[in-house]
Amino acid sequence: MMVIVFLLAMVLDPVGIMLITLPVFMPIVESLGFDPIWFGILFVINMEIGYMTPPFGFNLFYLKGVVPPSITMKDIYSSIIPFVIVEIVGLGLIMIFPQIATYLPDLLF
Repeated sequence: MMVIVFLLAMVLDPVGIMLITLPVFMPIVESLGFDPIWFGILFVINMEIGYMTPPFGFNLFYLKGVVPPSITMKDIYSSIIPFVIVEIVGLGLIMIFPQIATYLPDLLF
């Protein structure tokens, strides 16, 4: 499911992705016994990773609009690689240890 979200995030905006996928994914998530809050956090992180990776990388074009003209798109594309790696590691940690994402909501409820 997360691969589908990641691929869709490369070409669609977040609201469109949610409208397309959540009606299908949420019954599956609940039937498998996963925590919906945990799934939602994974969903949002995955959308953000897809939103800043090629082929479109919408966030990168927003960034190009505010940086000095001397910085090229190639510079911007190469600068996101470490950040994407860190986000993928963080996503993996949250997948392996769901308590990272659900600790605070469990305290509140």
